[in-house]
Amino acid sequence: VDEAALLKRHKQGWLMEISNNLDHCIARLREARKNKIALSLGYHGNVVDLWERLVHELDTTGELLVDLGSDQTSCHNPFNGGYYPVQLSFEEGKQLLSSNPGKFRTLVQESLKRHVAAINKLADKGMFFWDYGNAFLLEAQRAGADVAKKGANKTEFRYPSYVQHIMG
Repeated sequence: VDEAALLKRHKQGWLMEISNNLDHCIARLREARKNKIALSLGYHGNVVDLWERLVHELDTTGELLVDLGSDQTSCHNPFNGGYYPVQLSFEEGKQLLSSNPGKFRTLVQESLKRHVAAINKLADKGMFFWDYGNAFLLEAQRAGADVAKKGANKTEFRYPSYVQHIMG
């Protein structure tokens, strides 16, 4: 949601392209898949909208548009500007954060549950998702999202951390 952060990642080379239009993002994903081209696309908007749009595309076309997924949302401090709820624009979120932190927190937790629900649906259909080590899964779990590893204790997540997956 923060354009400055997105532009920084683009300048650093983490993102090949930036778009603020979901239709354009979907078209670019389809084009890259068709041409078998790797694409790192940054969406300037709320990532929950993007994940939910990918689920919509899957539900309506049967097409899974993302092979690999991760999330670099800053959830180390989700209730003080590290995460902005999908229900509000970035500016509205900043205003609510200062005027009503309790309501902001509630919306963040609702948003985290939607966020995870979309990721879970895509992962269940074959997308490989991993945690970036940014407390996303921890905060989603605290919000009540379904992130627990099936058959494991509540401290194990269904998705690996990139560090755990690479380093073992």
